[in-house]
Amino acid sequence: MSRIALIAGEGRLAPAIAAALDDPLVYALDGLKPQVAAKPFRLERLVPFLDELLDQGATEVVFAGAIRRPRIEPDLFDARTMAIVPRIVMGMQSGDDAALRAVIDVFEESGLTVRSVDEILPDLVPGEGILVGEPSPRDQKDAARAAQIVRGLGPLDVGQGAVVAQGLCLAIEALPGTQAMLEFAALHSRLKPDPKGARGVLYKAPKPGQDRRIDLPTIGPDTVAQVAAAGLGGIVWEAGGVILLEREAAIAAARDAGLFLWARA
Repeated sequence: MSRIALIAGEGRLAPAIAAALDDPLVYALDGLKPQVAAKPFRLERLVPFLDELLDQGATEVVFAGAIRRPRIEPDLFDARTMAIVPRIVMGMQSGDDAALRAVIDVFEESGLTVRSVDEILPDLVPGEGILVGEPSPRDQKDAARAAQIVRGLGPLDVGQGAVVAQGLCLAIEALPGTQAMLEFAALHSRLKPDPKGARGVLYKAPKPGQDRRIDLPTIGPDTVAQVAAAGLGGIVWEAGGVILLEREAAIAAARDAGLFLWARA
């Protein structure tokens, strides 16, 4: 019987995907604390782990949730995994996207098909449209500027988000993540030229050329709360390229906070 393996990361995405699958095999990197019951595995023994998945009838795999770079213990490598280490290490040194592509290649070379989150739950990735609120013309200009910045950062494999207010970039997303970016933007909100002008936007999008089967940007009610705390006016994202968790709760929270949510083409 064919089964799907779920590689669970941290956050609320993995439980949502697990609930949508029929009897999945759920695993997580050792050291992570996913919000779903998961059996741990170590990257140093990746090839035996792939054998285990195949032995249990897995033919497909989906990655869901945030995954921190693991601490590598060289003494734990088995001989077969050691043979692919140079590929993985080279990817990790090049950036997150390169590392994830290397991992996908290894999984698929073993005979497992990597599926995207939106193949499992299409409703998690909204198409074009404004979900709540109404971005002003100034907000729309800030969104366009932020989209330009995120596209420009793509080849550098840095992050998937930016905060722009009144045409100025207050912060870009880097390794610490979205919350750290928003906290930084809040600390520097005084740099906005007009205190009564546009409050600013958080923009999220996949990196240009990113393999969308893994590591799509994710937003949800927690993001809405963080954007409100940062004093911004709303959240904009690339339509069809960002996961929206707990849609109704996020919309309700945005409405209560006076924010707009916009999936931008």
